[in-house]
Amino acid sequence: MSPSALVNRLQELGIEWFAITDHNSMANCPAYQAVALKAGLAFSWGVEIQTMEEIHLLAYFDDPAQAQAFDQELYNSLLPLANDPEFFGDQVIIDENENILRVESRALINSSTWDIATAVDQVKAFGGLAIPAHVDAEVNSIISQLGFLPAYPDFTILGITAGLRLAEYQSMHPEMAGKTFLRASDAHYLNDLRKDVCCLCVKEPKISEIELAALKLDGRYIDTIHEN
Repeated sequence: MSPSALVNRLQELGIEWFAITDHNSMANCPAYQAVALKAGLAFSWGVEIQTMEEIHLLAYFDDPAQAQAFDQELYNSLLPLANDPEFFGDQVIIDENENILRVESRALINSSTWDIATAVDQVKAFGGLAIPAHVDAEVNSIISQLGFLPAYPDFTILGITAGLRLAEYQSMHPEMAGKTFLRASDAHYLNDLRKDVCCLCVKEPKISEIELAALKLDGRYIDTIHEN
């Protein structure tokens, strides 16, 4: 999933806007953003936070400076445990030409010391949008870890996995009535990327537009297309 290989695959699929959501770090976003912009693709900074409850929470940002400031706060919230490269692999930070700038030694696989409410508050404080990842997943989802949707944070948008039969899932979870769902490929390999998971109809490729699309304002909408 090097920047150039990823961008080439996205162009093949006709995907116009994407985000990178590495685990507990946005250190590689500058490399992907540089390659994306050269290719004429829209790019948003993102990260998948693992909270104290081991819930995966997606955070997206429009402003790279705010994203980087948030990333430092997130890094400071991680337990100072060393990565095991033989088990988890090297955590490399690269530039747009895929040169290794440094190797991160802190274990990014571990949880933040933030609970879900604190994590969401921090994301909002830096101008970001927080969305629970893959709520239908059997592990690391807000449902698997808590067993329910909390009263706070009150999420308008919930993330779901690529293959979920949404209508069937909603019938089993009436508490999710009125929520908007954002289906993601959650791709870890190039072959996992697909175009038919979700369509965002927005005025411009900005994270702020996603919230407006969830409210279906002025013709904006989110279409979770894939159902099989």
